[in-house]
Amino acid sequence: MKQLLIPIGLILVLSSSCDRTRSSTGWDYMPDMYYSEGYETWAPNENFEDGLTMRTPVEGTVPRGMIPFPYEKTDEDRLLAGDELVNPVEPTAGNIERGREAYKVFCMTCHGEKGDGQGYLFTSQRYPYPPASLVNEKVRDISDGEIYHAITVGYGVMGAHGAMIPQSDRWKIIHYIREELQK
Repeated sequence: MKQLLIPIGLILVLSSSCDRTRSSTGWDYMPDMYYSEGYETWAPNENFEDGLTMRTPVEGTVPRGMIPFPYEKTDEDRLLAGDELVNPVEPTAGNIERGREAYKVFCMTCHGEKGDGQGYLFTSQRYPYPPASLVNEKVRDISDGEIYHAITVGYGVMGAHGAMIPQSDRWKIIHYIREELQK
């Protein structure tokens, strides 16, 4: 009987010392940080006076790697950007492919797979305003700088995407629109 109790006791000790993930020490030094409550971006948050989780950056700060955009969301600045900004990215196959990928992520839901303004958000009636067609003569005739301005600060009811899309990807999206969608 004694010979049977030792292996059973050993098995019990070994099995009780294991955890589910095998990556935990079994104790938490700072449990309030280890098990912190995560807030979703748009979820309410009682920790702030305005009740919002998503915070606006401190005024005057600039994220690393970002060059401040000197144009405002006005028609005058859009035309000025069209005259002054030139696409610095070469229209290579790799850049156009990267533009396609970025277009699918940021533009396709509104402007559609073909750039005709028939994206899912509009065709499913989740968004009431028809997005601009990127393949019509009006857009074909405007400069790359104007399109870059529209992507960066928005145009009409379209919101600004400058904080979401890296600068080089904005230019690559323009190459994709010009080389693939507008053909």
